[in-house]
Amino acid sequence: MSGDLTRIHTGAPQNLTQRFAHRAAMMKPSEIRSLFAVASRPDIVSLAGGMPNLSAFPMEMMASVAQKLVAEHGQEALQYGSGQGHPKLREQICDVMALEGVRAHPDDVIVTTGSQQALDLISRIFIDPGDVVLVEAPSYVGALGTFSQYEAQVVHVAMDNDGLIPQALREAIETTRAAGRKIKFLYLIPNYQNPAGVLLSPDRRTEILEICRKAEIFVVEDNPYGLLGFDKPSPNAMRAEDSENVIYLGSFSKTIAPGFRVGWALVPQSLKEKLVIASESSILCPSNFTQLAISSYLSDQPWRDQIASFTKLYKDRRDAMLESLDQHFPKGATWTKPGGGFYVWVTLPPEIDTKALMPKAIVAKVAYVPGTAFYADGFGSWSMRLSYCYPSPERIREGIKSLGAVIANEMTLRGIN
Repeated sequence: MSGDLTRIHTGAPQNLTQRFAHRAAMMKPSEIRSLFAVASRPDIVSLAGGMPNLSAFPMEMMASVAQKLVAEHGQEALQYGSGQGHPKLREQICDVMALEGVRAHPDDVIVTTGSQQALDLISRIFIDPGDVVLVEAPSYVGALGTFSQYEAQVVHVAMDNDGLIPQALREAIETTRAAGRKIKFLYLIPNYQNPAGVLLSPDRRTEILEICRKAEIFVVEDNPYGLLGFDKPSPNAMRAEDSENVIYLGSFSKTIAPGFRVGWALVPQSLKEKLVIASESSILCPSNFTQLAISSYLSDQPWRDQIASFTKLYKDRRDAMLESLDQHFPKGATWTKPGGGFYVWVTLPPEIDTKALMPKAIVAKVAYVPGTAFYADGFGSWSMRLSYCYPSPERIREGIKSLGAVIANEMTLRGIN
């Protein structure tokens, strides 16, 4: 049987699920990832995924960077590297964070495989089963999945158009501790939040930091969108105000390209060793090639101008979405008006279930993410996230018009004025 590979059965079929660890039950597919097969169809206007639009990215320039990197530094770029990340890139990351007021030392930066890995490592280090993590309501679906995997209890904290509400945070802390539960940290995205698109106001940042210091709860500040403000710079990062009680997560996925999978964590000195050990046990070391490609790009190219070109592209698409929402969505629907980032959060009358509505939207050739994806408790069924970052303005207008008609028809069927 030359060339024939035969599977050999040595006994009765095994049900491997019976051998899974208890935490495997907490591993559930992302609602966004589940949409990809449909949303990626060319006939569908996808307002679902938060994929950066790389049409403005200088591909030829990056090709020359990669070619030069291999030709001149291939022995290093294609070799194993430090578990903490390449020293030069860590210095450059400090320069990037300085744009938002963060003063940092490269020794306190840990390079990760995207900021998602940093979030996973922090969760692994701090969360015991049953511990509480405080998050915004709604919150980033990738973070909710990570916290669930480590068997944390997620407690949502209310937000409005100015971000997380400080008084709601106080009440959540008080209620959670009165129930005898242990809070490990507050996770939030202060700049152009995913999924709501809102910006946490400067005065609230200070108040939230004071609340968390007093309550001895540290803050995980996730900041992938901070340099993507449309009309004015974002406020200084929360880490700029508190270097001891804030873990800052950053990423090049939105400002350069997600395919490099380069992110980082800026941590208090007392956490660095544990985080590096956790990273080494997970991936051994981040990719030297992608780190040095990013480093070369930052050294030799006008990366600030490139971010400005991305910002203009996203602003044009944001404008197309907001104009189309005003024009085509029925009365009774409301939405956020983001000043940067990728997302608009839409709230419909509570009788409308956006998850149940999805098949009708797909028939109308448009996709979105139902609001329940961004809550750990099934809340948000009458909300949806719309992403404007990837489609062209023309496609956005087409999609919003179709979606508005689907929603209006559903409201009519349910007798909603």
